[in-house]
Amino acid sequence: MNNVFFQQFLMISDVKTIIFLIALIAIIMVINRLPKQKFNFSAKVMTATVIGLILGLVIQFVAGFPNDPMELTFVRETTLWYSLLGSGFISLVRMLVIPLVMVSIIHVIINMKEDANLGSLVKRTLVVSLVMVAVAVAVGLALGIIFKVGKVDTVNTVVAQGGKQIREVKNIVDTLKALIPSNPVEAMVNLNIVGLVIFSSIVGVAAKRMSKKYMDIVKPFFDLINALQKIIVSMAMSIIKWMPAAVVPLLANTIAQKGVHAIAEVGKFIVVLYLAVAIMFIIQMIAVSLFGLNPFTYVKKSTSLLILAFTSRSSVGCLPVTISTLTNKLGVTESTASFVGSFGTTAGMQGCAGVFPALTIVFVTHMSGNSVDMTLFAMAVIVVAISSLGIAGIPGTATMAASVGLSGTGLAALFPMINPILAIDPIIDMPRTMLNVIGSVTNALIVDKSLGQIDLNTYSNPLAGNESTSSEME
Repeated sequence: MNNVFFQQFLMISDVKTIIFLIALIAIIMVINRLPKQKFNFSAKVMTATVIGLILGLVIQFVAGFPNDPMELTFVRETTLWYSLLGSGFISLVRMLVIPLVMVSIIHVIINMKEDANLGSLVKRTLVVSLVMVAVAVAVGLALGIIFKVGKVDTVNTVVAQGGKQIREVKNIVDTLKALIPSNPVEAMVNLNIVGLVIFSSIVGVAAKRMSKKYMDIVKPFFDLINALQKIIVSMAMSIIKWMPAAVVPLLANTIAQKGVHAIAEVGKFIVVLYLAVAIMFIIQMIAVSLFGLNPFTYVKKSTSLLILAFTSRSSVGCLPVTISTLTNKLGVTESTASFVGSFGTTAGMQGCAGVFPALTIVFVTHMSGNSVDMTLFAMAVIVVAISSLGIAGIPGTATMAASVGLSGTGLAALFPMINPILAIDPIIDMPRTMLNVIGSVTNALIVDKSLGQIDLNTYSNPLAGNESTSSEME
């Protein structure tokens, strides 16, 4: 198979590529045939996660654990074909993001009761989001200091390896101004979710206001939005049912494409980041329990969502599943789920825009031979928390958050030092994204409970949400 057709067009020129493609097809067939009585949706997703991890390690083993696995033909070809299913699934989910956000927000507002207070929802969302991301920054900084992340003897060697320049950083005023949509179409193209929330809210409020005097005129618009909302939710559930099949290649690719040597180089940073995510997870469980909710119920019902976030590495891509989990399984009102869930994909992300930039600040400070004092600690908390309002929920944007954090704390010139971290970004992006998503879920629960709107019967019902999911999947 050493010709252009197989090597450059078909991208199947190695026997091992064929073997791993057949293996993936067989795995997906087995997962789809798992009995529903013993394997519910969450169980299938967890099973797929374990299989995906093993498959990725097997690919690494067959490749001989090379420094750069992508230099091997069969690894390059296999992961490319795997991305057709894995990344294709994420593309289908992200396809729904724009219509889901816009229709959901408008649908919520036009169907709000007269005594509903949109202002309270916005205020509490902002307060809860900023407080939680500030806590995430503090946890990242504290763990970085405790474990001395970045302290090595070969500072000059690492600096010499740095070739990237810090990305362009906007000040906080320009960042906030950019969230206000001057062109809604441009906001859609750039996935400016906060901008779309603002635009959709204005449309919804205007339509609600006009309904008081001209209901006969605006009623077709109301009917259209209500119909679209039902259709989009159905589309989301139809796509979500393929999640177990997509999780396998998503996780396998992440493991297969990154060499063990690259991971070991910044092993301490990876371990501390995962530890920070675990601690933030515990803090969120405590926060939920303080508002009178059983934290174990909320964790159990969010399992499949967290696995999707971990493997997809896209907060935006998880948005339809996030809103569905909040409303169908956790009893959060549609207004809170749509608003807080959409807001959380861009603003106040505790992983990408909280823990990660905090750890990079400590990493760079230690690498440069300095130490983190209280002034830098306080400055980092403020700068990173505020700048978290403008970080988009898509893979790779955590690098921008790190740039903003380093620039705001006077460390912009040392940005090249984080090159070893950027080299293994997918490995650390998985827990970051999972923290982003579970943070958004936590914020929505806290906001809805504080407003006294959450349906506690749905929250406590272990079968809530399973009925609708099963009916959509049959």
